[in-house]
Amino acid sequence: MRLAPASDADLTARARIRDTAIVIFGEQGFFIGVRAIAAAAGVSPALVNHHFGSKKSLRAECDAYVLEVVRKAKSEYMRDPTPAGLLTSLAEIEEFAPLIAYIARSYQTGGELATSLFERSVSDAEQYLAEGVTAGTIRPSRDPKARARYLAMVGGGSMMLFLQLRQDADGKIDYREALRDYADEMLLPAVELYTESLLTDRMALDTLLAERERIASPDSPEENQ
Repeated sequence: MRLAPASDADLTARARIRDTAIVIFGEQGFFIGVRAIAAAAGVSPALVNHHFGSKKSLRAECDAYVLEVVRKAKSEYMRDPTPAGLLTSLAEIEEFAPLIAYIARSYQTGGELATSLFERSVSDAEQYLAEGVTAGTIRPSRDPKARARYLAMVGGGSMMLFLQLRQDADGKIDYREALRDYADEMLLPAVELYTESLLTDRMALDTLLAERERIASPDSPEENQ
């Protein structure tokens, strides 16, 4: 999944600035100034301000674009998973490196925009999981919102830890190499877990469901004492 079309000549100035900002933010952090982004994009700082108004607005547009690329890729696979599609995605996984670097940098930085990015990723997960349920490729959930949040948290957390452990002595990461290693090491056990499950009986699930029902019921014995 390339960050930009095959021909840079096809990019508008706004898109070129956005794509450059995603790369620069991911590599150097969000304290980098507009001038550095403009220089890397081959435009003037005035043009950056003309299109986006402020660095905060530029980052918000970067957030939206990164999330849309990820959502679209996952949505397409959820609706129509095929062996060829899976193998193609694996072959191209390194192309997501700038997006993963950007997301990782955002979560490491924290703050309001990082929280917003995560909440929107949860909303996107809920959407593409629902599409999978409709297509018959995903099992329905008793609580779709909670499932989407759990998967976003687990997926994001595992990726962040994996990347953290791949940092060199200077704190740098080769994101392309790290993504390839992540796929090689983590994908099979993850797919096995989600496909064939882990527990051999329903004891834990039934216990938690019964406890939730007991707490929620106004007629439970404890509530009437």
